[in-house]
Amino acid sequence: MAEEQRMSIVNRDIGTEMRDSFMDYAMSIIVSRALPDVRDGLKPVHRRILYAMSDLGMSPDKPYKKSARIVGEVIGKYHPHGDSAVYESMVRMAQDFSMRYMLVDGHGNFGSVDGDMAAAMRYTEARLSKIAMELLRDINKETIDFTDNYDGEEKEPVVLPSRFPNLLVNGVTGIAVGMATNIPPHNLCEVVEGAQALIRNPELTSLELMDYIKGPDFPTAGYLMGRAGIKQAYLTGRGSVTMRARAEIEEHNGKARIIVTELPYQVIKARLIEKIAELVREKKLEGITDLRDESDRTGMRIVIELRRDVNPSVVLNNLYKHTQLQSNFGINMLALVNGEPKTLNLHDMLYHYLQHQIEVIRRRTQFELKKAEARAHILEGLRIALDHLDEVITLIRSSQTADEAREGLINRFKLSYEQAQAILDMRLQRLTGLERDKIEAEYEELQRKIAEYKAILADEQLVLEIIHEELEEIKQRFGDERRTEITASDEEILDEDLIPREDVLISITHSGYIKRLPVTTYRSQKRGGRGVVGMDTKENDFVEHLFVTNSHHFLLFFTNKGKVYKLKAYEIPELSRTARGTPIINLIQIEQGETINAVIPVEEFNDEQFLFFATKQGVVKKTPLSEYVNIRKVGLIAISLREDDDLVGVKLTDGNQEIMLGTSYGMSIRFSEHDVRSMGRSATGVKGIQLVNEDKVIDMDVVVPDREVLVVTANGYGKRTPESEYRPQNRGGIGIKTINQTEERGLVVALKLVDAQEDLMIMTASGTLIRMSMEDIKSMKRDTMGVKLINTRDDDIVSTVTRVDKNEEEASSEESLDEAESADQEQE
Repeated sequence: MAEEQRMSIVNRDIGTEMRDSFMDYAMSIIVSRALPDVRDGLKPVHRRILYAMSDLGMSPDKPYKKSARIVGEVIGKYHPHGDSAVYESMVRMAQDFSMRYMLVDGHGNFGSVDGDMAAAMRYTEARLSKIAMELLRDINKETIDFTDNYDGEEKEPVVLPSRFPNLLVNGVTGIAVGMATNIPPHNLCEVVEGAQALIRNPELTSLELMDYIKGPDFPTAGYLMGRAGIKQAYLTGRGSVTMRARAEIEEHNGKARIIVTELPYQVIKARLIEKIAELVREKKLEGITDLRDESDRTGMRIVIELRRDVNPSVVLNNLYKHTQLQSNFGINMLALVNGEPKTLNLHDMLYHYLQHQIEVIRRRTQFELKKAEARAHILEGLRIALDHLDEVITLIRSSQTADEAREGLINRFKLSYEQAQAILDMRLQRLTGLERDKIEAEYEELQRKIAEYKAILADEQLVLEIIHEELEEIKQRFGDERRTEITASDEEILDEDLIPREDVLISITHSGYIKRLPVTTYRSQKRGGRGVVGMDTKENDFVEHLFVTNSHHFLLFFTNKGKVYKLKAYEIPELSRTARGTPIINLIQIEQGETINAVIPVEEFNDEQFLFFATKQGVVKKTPLSEYVNIRKVGLIAISLREDDDLVGVKLTDGNQEIMLGTSYGMSIRFSEHDVRSMGRSATGVKGIQLVNEDKVIDMDVVVPDREVLVVTANGYGKRTPESEYRPQNRGGIGIKTINQTEERGLVVALKLVDAQEDLMIMTASGTLIRMSMEDIKSMKRDTMGVKLINTRDDDIVSTVTRVDKNEEEASSEESLDEAESADQEQE
């Protein structure tokens, strides 16, 4: 006996044994515990909890059951590990601050955002949530594989059918051996739209999918600062995003205070407040006089009282810098693909999910087909029996036993065993005429379904259409608005807050020189009139854009190539009153051949305002202003232009205004913005005017009541016409004549809505410049020829027409204009 035992001893190097054993252990942890499956986004413990609850019949329409019962079911049948680990996993699925879309509907104390633990499992109750049922839908239709549980006595699912991309929607965190995963939650609507887009166009890249999936959407809301980290994560599978609390500064009893209403994901509120208090005690945070938590069941509210003499913006940014009011989320999109851990980009995650859904739909359809064919087979036997009813009754009555009757039916009518048994089991009421009609109707319906199922199995496109429709149903039932707001990155926020918020004057010349001046520069002047110089422009240059905005507002620069660039007003150099300005190409990275033809100041990017575009080929587009919140330094495509097309103009509208387009052949059209549906940033647009021959759009403007339409031609002719003479029309028509355009007068080069109190700048191709009062231009009928505005010589033509304030060089406010007029009157 001892000799046999010695024979079983194997000599093995301990290093090799340790390495192999540890690798086996590591792979077991990776595959069986720590990492989610790319198909359903669940780790084994979560999958087992949901399946066990489903097996117990704990659907949303059934009463809650004790959590201890669920944990016992999971441990006893599927997950031979500690009960606390299983319960904690279940608790997390029931926390609205942990899961974007909760999979467990908890009843009782399931913890809080303050870090409180859930009550013991014997006190709490739970059941499946409605959206969790969509992960389990059709699980009993052979849609997925089952495997033996740990003791071989039960079966458990390898993966769930998962009717929505749960891996992205709810995210997951897991630490294995030598690797970890950290996938943030996302908005269901955005993820579904991304999956649907990939169904429509399988060639979409991760970058293109970002048009649909904007970024993580955390259950605790807050802000995401910038898109760079999101883009890196979606393209490579790894990245880091900066989360920030939603905090507002408000005045109360003459003092400022900071109100925090939303926290970054996974930040524990109680510990955050303790940290702030600790920093105040250590004098690392100055200016805070009181700190209290006023949160209740209606929402979160942390109040931070400040001293009167501190800058609240500086205090807030110190809080961002030193506390978890701002924190980072390291994205690591690692998941199991065919049992192997892989780092996935955005496209990969959706692709593997859709491949899983294709298999689920195929297997479900095969199951339904098999079931329908089996039922149709039985009905075919019943139809035969009904067609030979008397003979069947006689045969059965003459048989001594059921087996004899069954054999007789099989032999006489060539039936199968199942058909013969069904005839024997048929109740007498099925022999009535109405019941016979029901059998026929059911049989015909089954034949239709069988044909449909076979068509689905034969055509993958039909499978994809079913997936598309089912995803849309999920979106309609469970989709909601994005909670986490994605804002522009601002690494130097402290410097920005130190810049005073004040009105500034921005001027841009025709040659591309830009500068910023405080409005007070002009208001402090004691003399007005033409003698006060606002800008030392070079010869034949003039101010083309001049407007007052706030130093912290954005400026959007649109070019003829359809791109848009963005700057904060304070990023434009502040220069002296007489300075020419800075070349704009030093501030924004416009490409060769690009020219700026519109500048729009924007306070905030909201959905209530729109950007309205018009192109040379007559295409128009209306897009919500919010689509342009994230503009890179190298610019962004504002409108997709067709070949040989240029962007002519851009206007900021409220969605309820009227637009007027003018063409080089003297045609114009006026139509309501409502004729143009709102569309995405990357859209091309729709037809605004029907162009004839080689005509092209040369200008656009927003109709303002009681203003006049100014038209100027290439050879220097022009006129004013009341806007009331231009009747509104439907978009896409030929339009009406705006001037009698002739060869002598040349092509139309400008159409603008003007006020009689403005001045007009006209510049020719050779550099000749003239400024005139709008009142000096004759007001005429719409179909007249106009009068001479500027004498053009030889081959010279008008190149630029710009309206300017009468005294844009001396003042930017009525205040300074009044001072200047008073001084002139005194001298006279």
